[in-house]
Amino acid sequence: MRHIDVVIIGGGPAGISAAIWCQRLGIQHLLIEKKGELGGQLLNIHNEIIDYPGVQAANGRELQRMLLTHFHEAGCSVQLNTWISSINNTSHTLVLHEGNKKEKLHYHYLILATGAGQRRLNVPGEKEMLARGENYSASADAHLFKDKAVAIVGGGDRAFEGAILLADAGANVFIVHRSKEFKARSQYLNEALQKENITILTETAVSAILGEKAVSAIELKKKSGEIMKLEVAAVFVRIGVKPNSELAEGIARMNKDGLLETDLLGRTSDPALFAIGDLCTIPLFSSIALSVGQGAVVAKHLASILSEGGERVQVR
Repeated sequence: MRHIDVVIIGGGPAGISAAIWCQRLGIQHLLIEKKGELGGQLLNIHNEIIDYPGVQAANGRELQRMLLTHFHEAGCSVQLNTWISSINNTSHTLVLHEGNKKEKLHYHYLILATGAGQRRLNVPGEKEMLARGENYSASADAHLFKDKAVAIVGGGDRAFEGAILLADAGANVFIVHRSKEFKARSQYLNEALQKENITILTETAVSAILGEKAVSAIELKKKSGEIMKLEVAAVFVRIGVKPNSELAEGIARMNKDGLLETDLLGRTSDPALFAIGDLCTIPLFSSIALSVGQGAVVAKHLASILSEGGERVQVR
């Protein structure tokens, strides 16, 4: 059985940072990423990166290239196209799969950096829409919807920012939100309210997405119980994110939203398991800069443990 002192699962900014620091501090490590490239949610950011001090990147892809240059020049260890089917926190082993190859790996410490994904509506027609590739970016794809009606579901910053971008590109935008209260900042709310081609539907939920070959309409249910149909060419679901914490179920404590509970050093309730990035950060405070910093903190902490040898978790 192969042994790695520190295994990092997840190749977004947090995982990349943890690996760079592990390499710099002389920690034997391996970063495991299920996709064919590193970058995580950066690959879905099509607008300018503004929350990383000292870095000017036109979009997530450009920042990804910067991080990967550092990552590869440092000589970090990585295994792509590999997914984890199970973790045994008693024997400190995990089962990984690379194509048809299955392997059991032993670790001393495990850093989860699996990030978060978009919350879904879980209504009829949504899976079919996504399977057809109708998962659009308001910043990158707005030009596709000039003179067309589109729906944005949600009431936060991303929903309203996307609505404004689409409206500015000439789309007729409907914002669909379950309540009368919005989490979006006033700057977005005020700008959206001033645009004639943005209509806000409150106390309304999407009950189905219609269309066989492409989205053609959505079914809406009002709080009053009234059912209505709205013809649209696309649906942008912006109802928040959910942490990808499935691997830690039954191993470490997490809150009602699925976020892993950690201390300032990234430690979870399991002494061999650490969590960094959006997996353990309240969405309100999520940022690339914070995720990168958390990766550095955990790596430095583990370096001190492994060098002293006093807190090393024993294999049972």
